[in-house]
Order: sequence, then C-alpha cells, then structure tokens
Amino acid sequence: MTTTIYVPCDTTALSLGADRVVQKLQQAADQKNIELHLIRNGSRGLFWLEPLVEVQTPYGRVAYGPVEPEQVDELVSAGLFDGNPEHPLFLGDISQHSYLQQQQRLTFARIGITDPICIEDYIAHGGFAGLKKAAALTTQGIVDEVKVSGLRGRGGAAFPAGIKWQTVLDEPQNQQKYVVCNADEGDSGTFADRLVMECDPYMLIEGMTIAGLAVGATLGFIYVRSEYLLSQKMLDEAIRRAEVLGYLGDNVCGNGRSFRLEVRLGAGAYICGEETSLLESLEGKRGLVRSKPPLPAIKGLFGQPTVVNNVLSLAAVPYIMAHGGKAYADYGMGRSLGTLPIQLAGNIKHGGLIELAFGASLRKVLEDFGGGTFTGRPMRAVQVGGPLMAYLPESQWDTPMDYEAFAKLGAGIGHGGVVAFDDTVDMGEQARFAMEFCAAESCGKCTPCRIGSVRGVEVIDRIRAGEHRDNNLILLQELCETMVDGSLCAMGGMTPFPVQSVMKHFPEDLMASSRPVEA
Repeated sequence: MTTTIYVPCDTTALSLGADRVVQKLQQAADQKNIELHLIRNGSRGLFWLEPLVEVQTPYGRVAYGPVEPEQVDELVSAGLFDGNPEHPLFLGDISQHSYLQQQQRLTFARIGITDPICIEDYIAHGGFAGLKKAAALTTQGIVDEVKVSGLRGRGGAAFPAGIKWQTVLDEPQNQQKYVVCNADEGDSGTFADRLVMECDPYMLIEGMTIAGLAVGATLGFIYVRSEYLLSQKMLDEAIRRAEVLGYLGDNVCGNGRSFRLEVRLGAGAYICGEETSLLESLEGKRGLVRSKPPLPAIKGLFGQPTVVNNVLSLAAVPYIMAHGGKAYADYGMGRSLGTLPIQLAGNIKHGGLIELAFGASLRKVLEDFGGGTFTGRPMRAVQVGGPLMAYLPESQWDTPMDYEAFAKLGAGIGHGGVVAFDDTVDMGEQARFAMEFCAAESCGKCTPCRIGSVRGVEVIDRIRAGEHRDNNLILLQELCETMVDGSLCAMGGMTPFPVQSVMKHFPEDLMASSRPVEA
C-alpha cells in the first residue's frame, strides 16, 4: 500500500524547512517499510502554517501544520501516515479552513492542490480549457471577451486590459508583435506573482498564449525578477512540456497559429518594474524610462506593437476565457471587476495570500484574514500597494478594496500588497525611507525624481532635527508637488504619496527625531 504525502515546493515553504521535512518523512517511511508517494505541491497561501503537510487518506486529504523537521518523527509515531486527527498539529481538510472558505479563488483555485509541473494535473483541474476556447475564436472575439470581463491591470495603473489588447490588435498585422509579462515583482510585501510562477506556471503560460492569439503576436517574454531563480526554473520546464503537447509552438491547439515563450531574468533594479524601463532592459540596454507617447502598445519591444501586462492580469485570462467574461465581471464592484489577489505581510499574525472580489473592506482583510498584528500590539498604519503608496491610518480602514475608492484617499491598491505596522512604528522614519528608496532606485533620467528624492531626504532630516521646521515643512510639500507633477514616470510621481500621507495623518512623528513608545 502506498501513502501519498503533499509538501509544498515554493520559496516560502522551502525557506521554512520544507525540503528537510520531506527528507525526514522519507526516512521515517523507509524505517517503517511504507511506500511513500511524495508530491511537491504549491503553497495554499496560508504562510503561518508552512510547511503544511497533507496526507491522502480514505476519507480525503488532511493537513498538519506548521510542521518543523524536528517534529516529523513524533508525528509519524503518532499516526501521521494514517491521518491521525488527535495530534495538536492536525488541521483536517485544509480546503475547509475559514481562511480559504471566505475567499473567492478564481485565479488561485489550483494552487496547493496540484503538482505545479505536472501538465496532466493541470489539465485534469480545468487547465487549457480557456486556451482551447480562444483557439476557436477570431482575434477580435478573444479581445471582446476580455473587454466584457472588465479586467484591469493588476500591476498598479489598473488600465483596462481589453483596451490595451485592442490597440495592439489594431496595429497592422504584417508587423512582428510581442506579449511581455512583467514578472519583476519588486514592491514590498508582494509575492503573488511568485506564487503563480512557482505553484501554477501553466496558468501564466496559458494566459500569455491567449494574449498572443488575441493580438497576432508570435513571441512572448516573461521578465522574471532576478532573485526568483526557482520561478525561472519552474517556468522553463513548464514551457518545455507545453511545447511537447502542442499548447505552445507553431500550431497552438491545432489552429495553425504560432506562439512561443521565453523566460528572461531581470536586471535587479526596481525601476525595471516600470513597463518601458522593462522593455529597455529586455532589449539589452540600461533600464531607463521611455517618454510616452508612443505607447508600448504601438511601439514597444524593439519598436514593435507589444502587450505588456502584469503576471496577475495574464493569469486571470484563462478563467475569463473558460467561463466567459461576464462570469468574471459578476465579481467586484463599480469599475473594479473580478477578484484581487491580496498579499498580507509586515507585522501581521496570519501572513499569506488571499483572493477576494473587489469591494471587501481593508479592515476585513486585516482582521478577518490577517488576525491583527504578529506582536499583539495595536495596529497603527497600513501601506497598501507597495513602497510608493500612501500610509493609511485606522480611520480609513473601512474603505472598500476598490481602485476608485482608494484613489479618493490619495492612495492606491497597486499590486495588492498589504503591509501592516503596529504602534511601535516611527512614521517619520517611514516618510524618510520613501524618499531614500526613490533616491536609490531612480533610473536618473528625469530631474524631479533624480534630484527631488535626494533633496527630500535632506529636508526630512532637517525637519526631524528641528531646523526651521515651518519653512522646511512648506518646502517639503512643494517638493512633493513638483515630483508628482514633473516626474517622467510613477517612480518619482508616486514617491511623495507616502510622505504626504505621513504629513497629513502622522505629523507628530515627522516632527520628532525619535518617537517614544510605551512598553
């Protein structure tokens, strides 16, 4: 008799000892003469329970977690291989956990369930159904379905994907066209792209192939963050297997159209997450921001029409094509349709990934899913959308997760990263960090960003040192306005957002060189 065990293989699980857990499980099984079938699945996104070990039993998969390597022998002695429910680490059917049951998982429906590299597993769980439907449609038919879905870019700007695709489609068909996936996930507190690539890589491949068929592109590139070596490895192998079965190549799904994919490692610069800087880097140049117009949809990679979308945007496409644009648009609110993968990080008790329809409040995300702070202290501030977004005080946490609702606050959702801070945080230091980060990561092409960020650090230092505070506060506000209005791209244009939010909501921290906190 064979016992099937699932242990995640993604970066988070590996960093917490998943490989050592697997070794200990195999050793224990050998000692007991048990034939073990070990499947390295992806993480379900409940990071505080990793490494999560699941056992296939006659009554279904049951989970234990978090399992440390040193606990394996004791767990096996207590009946792990039989799914003993009496152990303190026993979690039962993890799919029924309230953390998962409260979600609307469309994009992340498969992660944690399947072997990421097994293409047969992917197909058995609905994979490539969207591509097969797309292959039977006209190019315009595919684009129209994406338009109906209301899908918007998940990388920050929230631009409608269907309009971008339409622009590329409308360019003359005798041109070489490209699809580029921005997988240079650099925002603080974000890891959803990595989970897609490590836990369900075929979904991204399928989404990019559909995009290629939609606009007449024959070649696509996945620009992967330089630190994501495991993502690169998983994607390369998945691409190879997809080519063997005809889901990529010269005759996609037998429809006579061609599409190929290549993976490229990023240059290690935050600015390369900006789409035109990314294109420069892909061309082998230094990652400098391009002036717009022309838009990348018209003159993009190598001067050709190019679809540039984030991982999460492209990963949503297979569901849209398989179930219809309207089925996707039935989730969400207002102009923010579909679902948003939200990443919980920072000082948070239950860090991980959740996927919710747009419209849930930030407070619900922090309390019902995050469980409050990791330290148990009161939560004081939250930054949503990466290091260039505003810090939100408690009075704004009832705001729905909606692009327009956040924009009214001078904030943004961005890539969906949520970073929490407890009451020990020095918000003045956070404001300084925003300017310091920009100074380090600016491509240097435009003066407001290149010089403004350096001057921003200096002005904040003077304010916190008590030097002519009133005058320097006025100077800081004017500097922020100049950067917002004059910067070439969002790097300099959005850096002032966290600074301005600190000036508005946490002015006492900006005025103090250090903030005393009660124990």
